Amino acid sequence: MKEKIKYNGNMKEKELLELKQEIDLAIQTVSTLKGQKKVLLDQLKELWNCETLEDAKIKLEQTEKELETVNKKIKKGLKEVESKYNVE
Repeated sequence: MKEKIKYNGNMKEKELLELKQEIDLAIQTVSTLKGQKKVLLDQLKELWNCETLEDAKIKLEQTEKELETVNKKIKKGLKEVESKYNVE
């Protein structure tokens, strides 16, 4: 990014135009980022029924706990099968 131009009260037209271009670019960037945020939040709601990132974090924690429980059950079941049929 260009060196920031600071207003000192005696800016020339060229400097003012450069400053305006920087401001316009910043406005565009903010607008683009807001649009991207909206798209991502819409996807979050559609795919996971979460309104906020906090909702998504909670859902992720719950899903990880459920996955851990399922993995434990699978391991327990495998051990039972291995024991019952003398499989190692």
